[in-house]
Amino acid sequence: MSEATDTSTIPTAGRPVGAGAWVILPTYNEAENLPPISAAILEALPGATLLVVDDSSPDGTGELAEQLATADPRIRVKHRKAKQGLGKAYLDGFGEAISGGAEIVVQMDADWSHDPQSLPSLVAPIVDGAADLVIGSRYTAGGGVEDWGIVRRIISRGGSLFAKVVLGLKPNDLTGGFKAWRASTLASVPFDGVRAGGYVFQIEMTYRASRLGARVAEVPITFKDRRIGQSKMSRRILVEALFVVIGLRWDELRGRGPVQQAK
Repeated sequence: MSEATDTSTIPTAGRPVGAGAWVILPTYNEAENLPPISAAILEALPGATLLVVDDSSPDGTGELAEQLATADPRIRVKHRKAKQGLGKAYLDGFGEAISGGAEIVVQMDADWSHDPQSLPSLVAPIVDGAADLVIGSRYTAGGGVEDWGIVRRIISRGGSLFAKVVLGLKPNDLTGGFKAWRASTLASVPFDGVRAGGYVFQIEMTYRASRLGARVAEVPITFKDRRIGQSKMSRRILVEALFVVIGLRWDELRGRGPVQQAK
């Protein structure tokens, strides 16, 4: 068994739902979304800690997050000096959650594309000891997407299939960012080796965890396009994903994959 795999269950007796969980919420210009999404997250997981990681949003999201944290001790804020990419925001949040004693670490978007009501089902396989990483999947039985055009559907599904084939992974949804991690599993992934700075970060982290022996499960979710604001998806992000996936496989073939790096 790999050191990345922990088969223990997480105690639940006498604890509120979500106790020991940290929800990492990266933000950039999410002032309109932050108050309602924060309330919805903590309603779904009342025992959780919500960590807002803000990249100096010019719309005042960071200042608003501080106000929310003052009003609710379950909310914490991490400020970053500039916009450095989604992947780096998550890594900073992961590090703080692990050092803060998290048992489960959840990652999700602040734009309502990930439904907070799905949080209990997302963390359940980890609490029960059945999985080390759980993906909120659009492409497993019962999952789906809403409000997307055919082109975006093809790109998303095709990207997951491409990564699945090239990297030899089992999950069907490799590009989604709604995930729950067993903290000990997440801590076993060497963050220094993660190269992805954008949405391909989701693929890379699942790949690295899988290679280290993590048990990966998928639970169905319905992904909805963001309520407010514009999608941050771009052609550059898609090109990055293509090259990073190929690069990960190339490194592995040359004996420089995550398993070798971890030894």
